[in-house]
Amino acid sequence: MMHWEKLLSSGRFDPLKKTKDPQDSVRTEFEKDYDRIIFSAPFRNLQDKTQVFPLPEHHFVHTRLTHSLEVSSVGRSLGKSVGEFLLEKHPHLSTIGIHAADIGAIVAAAALTHDIGNPPFGHAGEEAISDFFRHHPYGYVWQPYVTSQEWADLCNFEGNAQGFRMLVSKKNGLQLSYATLAAFTKYPRPSLVFERNKERRSQKKYGFFSDQKDDFNHLAEVLGIGKANSDCWLRHPLAFLVEAADDICYSIIDLEDGCTLGLVSVEQTIALLGRILGEKFQPEKLEKYSFESQKLAILRAMAIGKLIEECVQAFKEKEEDILKGVFDQSLTDIIPAAQALSEISNLSVEKIYRSKPVLEKEAAGFQVLEGLLEVFSQALNHKYYQTDLYSGKDRSILRLLPSDFPMEGWGEQTNPYPMLRALVDFISGMTDKFALSLYRKVKGIALPGT
Repeated sequence: MMHWEKLLSSGRFDPLKKTKDPQDSVRTEFEKDYDRIIFSAPFRNLQDKTQVFPLPEHHFVHTRLTHSLEVSSVGRSLGKSVGEFLLEKHPHLSTIGIHAADIGAIVAAAALTHDIGNPPFGHAGEEAISDFFRHHPYGYVWQPYVTSQEWADLCNFEGNAQGFRMLVSKKNGLQLSYATLAAFTKYPRPSLVFERNKERRSQKKYGFFSDQKDDFNHLAEVLGIGKANSDCWLRHPLAFLVEAADDICYSIIDLEDGCTLGLVSVEQTIALLGRILGEKFQPEKLEKYSFESQKLAILRAMAIGKLIEECVQAFKEKEEDILKGVFDQSLTDIIPAAQALSEISNLSVEKIYRSKPVLEKEAAGFQVLEGLLEVFSQALNHKYYQTDLYSGKDRSILRLLPSDFPMEGWGEQTNPYPMLRALVDFISGMTDKFALSLYRKVKGIALPGT
């Protein structure tokens, strides 16, 4: 049984045990989390990372940045509403300084970072990195030198785990609060597990790489988060709200973007949003708006509001089971609007995610990321394992790596996993445009300045 007073700890994950920040009477610790995230370089980079569509010239569609801001906004509303319920049900929380706004701030901050580990070109980027190690000669050549757990990390790149790695990094981590980090971790397990229950939502993917397992174990111990089995932990309860905020936004916003780009008709979009609203949907009231964009904006706002209400109610009903670790489903799967969301999802797959612009972007992503990994991995392999093949080309390629890249101390008897993790950090942290630009240069397709 988890307990809210421990789960809402304002202590900070600080691997280097830095001096505590001076007391700030204006901002809470959870509000500081939000500020640290929004001013960080990895968060800013989301402005040039594709959400679903390549960015067109004449229409606005969402990037990872705008999507993350919207998810955070919805997350704050979910968190504050749940916070009011928790304080009413557990009044002792107010005696230890917990306010409803604190719950909202935790969910908002965690939601703000939910995509921070995503590579260029979205989910195609994740697959491209995974496929490189699974299938490419300069990828799977590393397998004999790493452990089975480490190889599972490399062959199954996961943006959630990359995000956790970035947030707890001993070098560049943001030292967020324990509560925010745990709420961020929707999938509290490593990549390779021997005991996995596919019925549990939190075990669908994984949330940290093998070299961060001790970090998450420490986090879980501080917050009193138990294990579902020998390999997997339970979710922090607020992770369900972060997931719900993301589910709500991508369902509604991807549909709206698809309509904006002409992939889904306005009539079909209005009908789908109307199904979420149910009895509240009054199509005749839309007639007073002259522009289709206005109609969509009104319906989008009403649909998101309705979904927030339903998810808050679902959380209230399942709160005790969540604390016990019994409930482990997506909140949006058990609300009254679940069927309507399923219809939107099915249509999005058919008309949006498999549309020509999206497929072209994905194809480009595979080519670019595989190409970058190939040239850097080949050069690293030649330097450390096939020194007779090491060339001037390899030296030039390796000089393009970040100045703090771990270049020394590798060899035949040394596990290269930390070096490969650093390479994946470099590639996955790129924006779409930078990845494309660097690919063209290292492949000789374009020269600097062109």
